[in-house]
Formats: sequence, C-alpha cells, structure tokens
Amino acid sequence: MRATEAEERAQFTLAMRARGIDDLALLRALERAPRALFMPQRFADISGRDLALPIGCGQTSPPPSMIAAMIAALELKPSDRVCEIGTGTGYCTALLAILANEVVSLERFQTLALEASARIKAFGLANVSILWEDGFEHHKSGASYDKVIVHGLIEPPAQAFVKLVAREGTMVAAFAGHWGGEQRIVRLSVPSFGNVGIVDLGPARAFRPLDHGLSHAL
Repeated sequence: MRATEAEERAQFTLAMRARGIDDLALLRALERAPRALFMPQRFADISGRDLALPIGCGQTSPPPSMIAAMIAALELKPSDRVCEIGTGTGYCTALLAILANEVVSLERFQTLALEASARIKAFGLANVSILWEDGFEHHKSGASYDKVIVHGLIEPPAQAFVKLVAREGTMVAAFAGHWGGEQRIVRLSVPSFGNVGIVDLGPARAFRPLDHGLSHAL
C-alpha cells in the first residue's frame, strides 16, 4: 500500500473516532472496507471525507460517520443475521457483512442492486445476499432478523419493518413525524414480552424519505 493510502486510512479512522465511533471491531471494518471501493469512480478522490454523496437513481449515500453511528447502535454480534433496507452502493452492506454472520440487503432500484452486488463480489464477501425488492413488502415473506437497519426516512410506528425484527432483536432507522419535523435516528428493541422500546439516538441528516415499489432505474 502506498504511504498516501495508509495516511488517508489513518486520517479517516481518526475522523471517525473524533465523531464518537469507538467500537474497535467497527473501526477495523471501516479500515478494511474503504468507502472509495463502493462509490462511483468520479467520487474516488473525496470518498474518504465525511460527506453525503449522490450515487445515482436520485439517491444519496449518507456521510460515513452517520452510517458508522447507525451500525454501532445495532450492537452487532458475530452470530447475527441482519436485514438492510436500502443497499445503495453496498458500502454499509460490506461493513455489516464483516461484523455479522449473514446480511440480506434489499434495494428497490435494480440498477443500484446490480452495481452493489458486483462490488460486494469483487470485495470477496460471501455472506451477503442483495435482493431487488421493496423493503416495505419483505415482512410478507415471514423473514425474521436479529438486527434491521433502514437507510431512509420512515414514519413511525413503521410496522412493516418492526415485523422483520426477531424477539430480543433491534432495529435502527431514521424517523420522521415527531420532534418538530426534525429527522432523528432511533433504536427500537423488540422484547420477548411487552412493548417495543424506543431510544432517541440524536438528529439524522441527509436521509431521503423511503419510497414504496420497485424501479429498474431512473
């Protein structure tokens, strides 16, 4: 590896630490999977910055610190089965796959799903399934996951996604509709008995409303 590449990765890791990311396993995953490998080539020189970037089909990749904060909130275990709603470029998908046992990622845009699948394959991760599918409909399959992460602004109570969470499982998502219209990152915990617990993790940014339906491309 060139010295400049090593320096860039070190600077990126320090930037993530400065933004409160202190989970060592997650930091190692961030180093192992550079964002530039999963972004459009035209953004290769700025992918290491903590910026939201357009990725095609009218979608946006959130800043790495936001992605990392959401992953950290999941409190992943190596045995976890994870569902990701909104594959995007496959960057978060790769991080999840490094940290968990299995990742099922759903993307409503066929173009993005195909591109992300190619990136994941090239990176060498075998525990990922990327499906061209509407995340709002996935619960009808009867699938159940230890952890669910949603990349997109959704309205509470978000039952279509909560139904995907197994007992004692967790979902992290960006919620709209409360807090004076401000986007918030929330963690929902599904207990064996009783009501779903909700914890406000702080403000979100750069999230677009999650849309229904499938699309080949834009």
